[in-house]
Formats: sequence, C-alpha cells, structure tokens
Amino acid sequence: MNVPDHLKYTESHEWINADNGEIVTVGITDYAQLEMTELVYVELPEVGRSVGQGEDVAVVESVKSASDIYAPVAGEIVEVNEGLADNPSLVNESPFDNGWLFKLKIENTGDLDALLAPNAYKEKIS
Repeated sequence: MNVPDHLKYTESHEWINADNGEIVTVGITDYAQLEMTELVYVELPEVGRSVGQGEDVAVVESVKSASDIYAPVAGEIVEVNEGLADNPSLVNESPFDNGWLFKLKIENTGDLDALLAPNAYKEKIS
C-alpha cells in the first residue's frame, strides 16, 4: 500500500498535498481506491464553491459502491481534475498524481493540524 510521506491524510481516506502554500491538492488514497475497485464515475465540486472542513464535496462511484469525498480543510475550490470526466480510472491508476480530484485555496492553515501524519494513517489501515 502506497502512503507517501509528504502528504497528510483523513480518517475517511482522503489525502492532501499542502506543499504549494495556500493552494492544496486533494484526492483519495491508494487504500481507498483499492477498496472501491474500478472507478466508473467521479462527480467533482464546482469551481468557486466554498467548503467547510469535513463537508462532502464530491462523489466517486465504482462497480462496487459509491462514496462521498470530504474536504480535508475549509476553503474555496479553485480547480477540478477535468480529465476524470472521460477517464475516472485515473484515480485507480495514479491516485497521488494524475488521479487527484480537486484543488482548493485553504482558508485556515490550522486545519492541517487535525489531519493524520503518514505513520498514523499507515496504522489506521493496517
């Protein structure tokens, strides 16, 4: 199971890359995509939407189930991964690179403190 050390994680299996300052990238973890199996549809949030930490903002559907995706931090959606509309399997193939879901402008960097460090997330899924 791939759990990159430079990311933070949520209890609900989202990852967040906060390396670019106030614009963060969000996706689902390798564990989550493996559990869901082959993704067939991704419903992404609208650009410009303001979201609260923990708010459901997207949906991923697989041949097995559908799951809500939650905002790991509060902020404004500034970009979505348009490539997922035609190819939702990018999430399965590359959950941390080409399969990202959305980017948001973080409202409060203190929200990052509530997220799981890589080691804590590894313990949760093992």
